[in-house]
Amino acid sequence: MIYIKRMNKINELQEIIGISFNNPLLLKTALTHCSYINEHKSTNEHNERLEFLGDAVLELIVSDYLFREYPKRPEGELTSFRAALVRTESLAHTAKELNIGKYLLLSKGEERTGGREKEYLLANAYEAIIGAIYLDQGYSESKHFVLNSLTGKLSNIIKKRLDIDSKTKIQEISQEKYKITPVYEVISEVGPDHEKTFTVVVKIDEKIIGEGIGPSKQKAEEMAAAEGLQYLEKK
Repeated sequence: MIYIKRMNKINELQEIIGISFNNPLLLKTALTHCSYINEHKSTNEHNERLEFLGDAVLELIVSDYLFREYPKRPEGELTSFRAALVRTESLAHTAKELNIGKYLLLSKGEERTGGREKEYLLANAYEAIIGAIYLDQGYSESKHFVLNSLTGKLSNIIKKRLDIDSKTKIQEISQEKYKITPVYEVISEVGPDHEKTFTVVVKIDEKIIGEGIGPSKQKAEEMAAAEGLQYLEKK
């Protein structure tokens, strides 16, 4: 019964993303967080390898798209646009639009701590799905999926220059308005070494203006900067 329910969900997601897998178990693996297999011994594959593959496929698809669509843009700008499009926040937002969080296979602990809404888990799952599509149906279908679900965000990124990251923006604003450099401070590290979660705050003149959580100090700093930037823009 549990297996049937699980496969029904897999079929439901296939309809959402518009792809019928030859091997639906690849999609199941793409949705399986490593924490899940610790509680379900019958499952021995999680999505990290597919994420690794999907990351590479995604970079090629986006690079090719940018190269063809913006022939007069220099390499530096194309690199910046690509980085903005494939960063964690952007991929997580796309994953939320597809409701991928609903279909993730998580441990009870991850479930309790809001794993279905965690940006890095959603972004990783999105990349793993690309990897699964690539293995199941090849590059062309992977490209079709990415162009339909993700590249539409590029026009807004380019128009508003969202490719200039939050840490750079917040530093510029802080130095211009307050003549000081923002400071990032790690306030907690939880979890085993291979799966730590970091919480970082960003301060200006000892005042906390943003907080971020991520699987690395860098990701947590980026999240803190994004929140801090919103605070500064309201002032």
